[in-house]
Amino acid sequence: SWDAVWTILRSKAKESIVIQAPVAKVWVEVKKFDAIAHWHPDLKKSEGDGSNQSGCKRTLTFKNDQSIVEELDYYNEQEHEYSYRLKTENPQAFPTSSHTVELKVSAGESEGSSTVTLKSRFYRGDTGNTPPENLNDEAAVKAMTQFFKNGLTGLKQKVE
Repeated sequence: SWDAVWTILRSKAKESIVIQAPVAKVWVEVKKFDAIAHWHPDLKKSEGDGSNQSGCKRTLTFKNDQSIVEELDYYNEQEHEYSYRLKTENPQAFPTSSHTVELKVSAGESEGSSTVTLKSRFYRGDTGNTPPENLNDEAAVKAMTQFFKNGLTGLKQKVE
C-alpha cells in the first residue's frame, strides 16, 4: 500500500548561517566532535574520547537529561568538514530513529566571513505505519531543523 511506501521515505533538513569570522576561527570551535555542547544551547553536555578518528563516538545529553550516541563517519581537516550518524537512538531525547549529518565550514561572500552548513537525512522516531504525533515525519523534520538553527545561532554568538 501507499502507506507502507511512505513510512520508509527519508526526510531531509538543511540550514546554514553566515558568521563574521574567518574559517579557521570557526573551524577551531566546531572541529572537536565531542565538544558540541560548548556551542550548542540545546545540550546539557557532550562527551567522548576527544579524538576525531572515524568511528569515534560522542554522547549528547539534552536539557531533559535524555541522551543519544552519535558516531563520526568522516573527518577532513583540510576541507573543514565532517559527517556523523546516530548510533544509539532515544526518541525521548530526539525524535529520529536514524540520522546522518554533514557539517561544513566554508569561506563566506565577504572578506573574513564564513558560512557554516548543516545537512541531514533521517527517519522519524517511530517507523511504524501509524506513528504518534511526537514521533512522526513532521515532528522529526521540526526537531532536526530547530536543532540546526539553535546550534548555528549558538555557534555564531560564541565565535563573533
